[in-house]
Amino acid sequence: MNTLLITPEDIQKVVNRVGIDTLMDIMIAKLTEAFKEASLGIGELRPRAGFCNQQSPSVLEWMPYKQHIDQSVSIKVVAYQPRNISVGLPTIVASTSLYDSTTGHLVALSDGVFLTALRTGAASAIVSSILAHPNSITVGLVGAGAQAITQLHALSRVFPLLSVLVYDLNRDTAQSFLSRAAFMNLPVKVAPLDEVEREADILCTATTVAQGKGAVIIGESLKPHVHINAIGSDLPGKTELPLSLLKTSLVCPDFPEQAKFEGECQQLTTEEIGPDLLKLVRRPEDFHIWREQRTVFDSTGMALEDHVALVSLLKLVQEYGLGQLVQLEYFPTDPHNPYDMIKNSMPIPLVTS
Repeated sequence: MNTLLITPEDIQKVVNRVGIDTLMDIMIAKLTEAFKEASLGIGELRPRAGFCNQQSPSVLEWMPYKQHIDQSVSIKVVAYQPRNISVGLPTIVASTSLYDSTTGHLVALSDGVFLTALRTGAASAIVSSILAHPNSITVGLVGAGAQAITQLHALSRVFPLLSVLVYDLNRDTAQSFLSRAAFMNLPVKVAPLDEVEREADILCTATTVAQGKGAVIIGESLKPHVHINAIGSDLPGKTELPLSLLKTSLVCPDFPEQAKFEGECQQLTTEEIGPDLLKLVRRPEDFHIWREQRTVFDSTGMALEDHVALVSLLKLVQEYGLGQLVQLEYFPTDPHNPYDMIKNSMPIPLVTS
């Protein structure tokens, strides 16, 4: 039984054949379908867990999801390490794997860096299409790193954007965003924080703010109908939005159990937390009234999203004949004998006089 290895080169070939816009459209559609189905109990979702480095704000975590229909399990192993940028590595490094839960066989193994960014952007676009004002034309980005690219790309697939304002504490990072986002052909401008907050119809925060360092926006000059996708909170004590804003907004977590531990929702009581992502997608028309008011999507990332991203990529890889089949697991001819491999390769005994 072989495992399909999906390398970054394979992903690049998929992108070249399908097109990055179509790939994002596929991800938005597949995630929307999966969110609707998840409320029917066809899968088993658990909060991520892992190890935290006490000497630096970094973690190594695993995110499992089980799909009951096809008896598959996906597990993403993801590291968050802000110091990676200083040595030319992404802040988020990940790999994701797919298993047959009936046998335990490893079906596929893939890069998770690209998939994590892609599915995070898609999830924000789905929630924004439900909660944001339908005439939203200006996106504000606070934090111009890797996640900001897919946030903007996904939003551009569901809103007719006319203006993009970008702010980052690192001026070079903000400036480089212009070239990184050029493929979208949108008018992007580096702007001061107060202008970003004042003008944005949809605001995305995706920063590496340290634990306990507080909000990354002021929140006093926001539009009455602004929708915020808060992406950066992923550790206990790490938050991006001021409490005053949360208390006067409809706050919708992706995964409440996880968000109350490490998302924006850790600042709120249970009673102050609004409907979760699955409820929004199941009955979106119930929440359209909030399009005229301030809303927040507390995005901590769900293993369900990683499962959908991997399965969607796997289908495209197989369709185009990409990836490499290798046998990673040892299956002895005699399943009772773990030493089966050595019966024909016994060492020649030494001859002594």
